Amino acid sequence: MPRAAWYHAQDIAEYSRCGSTNNEEGTMKLYYDPITVNCRKVAAGFNLMGVNFERSHVDYFAGGHKAPEFLLINPNAALPALVDGDFKLWESNAILQYVADKNEAFTYYPREPKVRADIHRWQLWESAHWFPSCYVYLVENLVKPMLKAEPDHVLIDKEAPNWHKLANILDQRLANQRWLCGDNVTLADIAVAAPMHLHPYQKLPLDPHRNLRRWMTEDIEELPCWKATDVTTVLGLKPA
Repeated sequence: MPRAAWYHAQDIAEYSRCGSTNNEEGTMKLYYDPITVNCRKVAAGFNLMGVNFERSHVDYFAGGHKAPEFLLINPNAALPALVDGDFKLWESNAILQYVADKNEAFTYYPREPKVRADIHRWQLWESAHWFPSCYVYLVENLVKPMLKAEPDHVLIDKEAPNWHKLANILDQRLANQRWLCGDNVTLADIAVAAPMHLHPYQKLPLDPHRNLRRWMTEDIEELPCWKATDVTTVLGLKPA
C-alpha cells in the first residue's frame, strides 16, 4: 500500500475509535510521522488512553520536520509535537503526561506519588539510555539496508555490551511482575517499548533476556493500541 493511502486509512481508523474526523474547536493536533520511534510511542499512548485528537502528518523522510512552518512549533526540528490551543508542546514523554492529565487517564498514569514517580523514572531512563542504545540497532540493521547501505557491524558490536546491560535492568524488573510499574500497563510500558517496536528487524538480541522478551512479545504486542499503530506495512517489511 502506498504511504499516502496507508496514512489516510490509519486516520480513518483512529478517528473512528477516538472521535470525529472533523476539526472540532479545542481538539488537540498532533504533528507526527508514525514510522518514527517517538511518534509511534505517542500514537500508541493516545490510542491506549482513548483520547480525541487531530492528526497532521509531517513526512520525516522528506524533511518535513525541518520546514520553517514546523520549526515555529518545535524549534528542535524533531517529531512529534502537540498543539493544544495556543499551547505548543514537544518531547514525546511530556506529551503523554500532559494528555493523560488533561483527559484524566489515571488508569495509565496514576496520581499516587510513588507510582507516578516510578513512571517518570522509566520515561526519563528510556529517553536518556534505552532509546539511544536501541537506535543503533534500528539504524544499522533496518534503516541502512532500506537505503541500500551496509550496516556497520563495528558500531553494533561496540554498543552490544551497553545494550545488554540496559536490557538486563529491564529483565530483572520484569522478573516478578507483568508490567514495568506493577500489575497494570502504564505510560511507562509504552515509552520503554517504543525504541524496540521493530525488534525483529532491528535484530535486537532478546533471547538472553527471557522476561523482557515475554513482556514485549506476549504483553506489549498483544495490546490493541500496539496492534493499531503497527507500521510494518507502510515500511514494506515482510513478516519476521
